[in-house]
Amino acid sequence: MSVEVTLVAKPGCHLCDEARPVVERVVAGFAGVTLVERSILDDPALAERWSEDIPVVLIDGRPHSSWRVDPGKLADRLRERLGA
Repeated sequence: MSVEVTLVAKPGCHLCDEARPVVERVVAGFAGVTLVERSILDDPALAERWSEDIPVVLIDGRPHSSWRVDPGKLADRLRERLGA
C-alpha cells in the first residue's frame, strides 16, 4: 500500500516553514509514503479551500491537520493507513 501526504502551503508563510521539516522528518520514517508540496499561489481551488488554514497536511487527500503539525499524531495516522 502507498500513502500520499500533501503539504498545502505558500512561500513566506512562517507556520509553513515550521511545518515542512516536521512533515519531511515523519514521512522519511515510512516506506511507501510520498510527500507532495502544493502552493496555494499555484492553484486557485486550493487557495479558495485552504487559504485561512495553511499549512494543511492531507493524507490521501483527506485533511489531517492545519496550522501546527504534531509529529506523533501524524506518525500514528500514517501507521494506521499503512496497516502497520
